[in-house]
This record gives sequence, C-alpha cells and structure tokens, in this order.
Amino acid sequence: MHASGTFVVEGGHVLQGEIVPQGAKNEALQVLCAVLLTSEPVVISNLPAIRDVDKLIELLKGLGVEISQLDDHTYRFVAAEVNLDYVLTQDFIRDASRIRGSVMLIGPLLARYGQASLPKPGGDKIGRRRLDTHLLGLEQLGGHFSFDNERSLYAFKSEGRLKGCYLHMEEISVTGTANVVMAAVLAEGETTIYNAACEPYVQQLCRMLQAMGAKIQGVGSNRLHIEGVDQLNGAEHRLLPDMIEIGSFIGLAAMTKSEITIKDCRVDQLGIIPHVFRRLGVQIDVIGDDLHIPAQEEYEIQSFIDGSILTVYDAPWPGFTPDLMSVILVMATQANGSVLVHQKMFESRLFFVDKLIDMGAQIILCDPHRATVIGLNRRFQLKGIEMTSPDIRAGVALLIAALSAKGKSTIRNIHQIDRGYERIDERLAALGAKITRLEE
Repeated sequence: MHASGTFVVEGGHVLQGEIVPQGAKNEALQVLCAVLLTSEPVVISNLPAIRDVDKLIELLKGLGVEISQLDDHTYRFVAAEVNLDYVLTQDFIRDASRIRGSVMLIGPLLARYGQASLPKPGGDKIGRRRLDTHLLGLEQLGGHFSFDNERSLYAFKSEGRLKGCYLHMEEISVTGTANVVMAAVLAEGETTIYNAACEPYVQQLCRMLQAMGAKIQGVGSNRLHIEGVDQLNGAEHRLLPDMIEIGSFIGLAAMTKSEITIKDCRVDQLGIIPHVFRRLGVQIDVIGDDLHIPAQEEYEIQSFIDGSILTVYDAPWPGFTPDLMSVILVMATQANGSVLVHQKMFESRLFFVDKLIDMGAQIILCDPHRATVIGLNRRFQLKGIEMTSPDIRAGVALLIAALSAKGKSTIRNIHQIDRGYERIDERLAALGAKITRLEE
C-alpha cells in the first residue's frame, strides 16, 4: 500500500515491449461482494492487487469471511459465519465509506440474512452518483431502508425472504444492476430486470452466479430474467482483463510513438473500444488474443462520412465506456485533425483539461460536458508541468500526457492512480518509461 505519493516523469522516451493487463477492477468489486451469497468456498483468480480490491477484501474479513490467499492474484473465500454486528461498528463505517464498491454488499447481505447497513459512500470526485437506483430496486424486492442521520448510515431490513418482482431500472447503473441481481438470485419467485446494465462486468457476475447455481437468463442484454433459488453453492471464477487498462495502453502507444503488444486481452469482450481508437487513426493489429500497436509517426482522426467533425461520446455498454474518455481526450491532443469529446455520463470528468492546456494542448472547453480538441499532429510536443490527479481515470490520462511530453512532469496525489492500476510505474518502466515514485 502506498501513501499518497508523487510520480516524477521524464517524458519524450519511446517505449517498447509487451504488457499484460491486470484483472478488471470494476468486475472485482462486484464478484467479491457475491462471495457472501453462499456458505461454500468461492475461488476468484486474476484479482488485481490494487487499493480498492484490498479494502473490499478487508471489509469481507471484518464481516467474518474466511479468506486465504492462494497466490498474488487468487483468493479463496468462505462466508460460512458472517458477523452482522460488524456493519454497525465505527471501523466498518470508516472503511466502507472510502470505497464505492461497498454499496454492493447490501444486496447479498439482505438476500441471505435479511439485514444490512451502509455508510454514505465516498469515492471519486466525478460528480453526483446517487444511490437511488440501488435503494429503490432493493425496496421493490422487499427490503425496507431508513437513513440514520446521526451516523450517516443507511439501514436495511426485510421481513422474511425477499420477493421477486418486475423491476424497471430508472437509470442504467452497473453497480445498481449488480446489487439487485445478487438480491434477486436468492429471492422467492421470479424477477425481471429491464433497462439493466449489460457491461462485461455484469455479464461476468452473472456467469459466476450461474456457476454457483443461480438461474439467470438474458445475460449480455438489458433484460434479465431471474428465477430465485433457495441457496447457492461454491464456484471458481476468473476475472476478465481490465478493458480500461487495455484502452489506456493503446493511447499510451499512440502518444509516445511506441510499438507495444498488449497480451491476453480477451478481444471478444472489448466491444467497440478498438473501433473508437481506430477512428482516431491508431493502427491496431489483432494477433490471436493480443493487440499489437505498431509505432506510428502520426495518426489521423477520421471525420464522419459527410465530412463533419468526429464526435466521441460515452454511453452505457455496448456504447463507449466513460472511463476511457480522458485517455481519448489526451490522445487527441497530438492527433492530426480535430475531435469533439462529449462526456455525457459524469459532470466533472473534464475538469483536468486545464492541466493539458498548461502543457500546450489546444483544447476549447465548451461546457462541463464537452471539449473540442484541435490536434497538434506533433508539431508542438506537450511540455512537462506540475499537476495533481483529480480522479482515478484522469490520473492515468495525465500520466500518458506526461510520458509523451518534453521534459519533466510531477504528478501529485497518485494514490488516486494506485486505487485502480496495479504497480503501474513498475510495469511501464519495464517498457522503458522513466517514472520515479516519491513517497511523501
């Protein structure tokens, strides 16, 4: 675990080599919560060794789950004896409020034990992320919740078993869908969830639940049909590689004119991501299950067929993930051509562009959601500056900018990067990046 340190980056070096993406962070947070649904052993492999995952594992330990680490990225969980009083302790309240993923503990606890509680969550500064979708969904399944103002705590109870129902989600929330799916698999009767999120993470959670004996139909679509079962058994589950890391490495290769091979990508699960990078002019060769990015002197942004300026916007899956919008924006600064980046899903994800402008990028911030990037086509290299990482995804985008820039950059507040990317400095150094970590 790292203190909130600083990266000192010497930019302008060409990188080369192979890199293996870590297991998917967002999937990890979901499937870890699902171990609470059974008293039998669940083995999860390819877990990334990152702060958010470690914290959630600590929370599970506090709840009384027996945990054994089998190797660097594989753990066995046995949730036979769960201590429900722990969710009312100061320790739990403190730790759970520091990690967004803790919200997904409620569904499993409510389904199996009829009670749960949750502190008001913290997490990233990327605008409001309401819990309404979670609370209303669980309420319709028969969970009653109240808010304890004094302790800033949501308390949940159900009279007897949860009851299946028809749920039309008001927003496409990945964690909200995960929560109600985990509650519904043990509920009595049938549940239909419409307008469900269908990200690969949710699909993976469903596959793991199916391996545990859950009856779920419609996986991969926005309409899930679940037939409740009395109990679930143990299972083994392997996480997908992190598509956000894969996209970040594509952007890094393009920005630094580097030849990089990204190994074991599960290309079949990447959706539209490679296509969007190709639209920005990046050459991506698929070799087996690897992505090979050749060194490119320049990359040209394609305009739309009618000649109008390319717009890249985020949307729930199968659209383009919001988590790669910051990488797209950074990459566009050195492309040949212009692009409008429209960040629809979160309102303060674009606030890091002022740092890129300080580095010499030509960006017009139209409003909190839209930025027009005028690509410099490498005529002017970005220059290194001092900056602070505002959120986990902007942190990596700024790191990519710094690696392509001329001179030295200092990035503070890097615990934001450590929350989501395992030993990113060591792994990029192996490709030839010049990154030094300073502890504070």
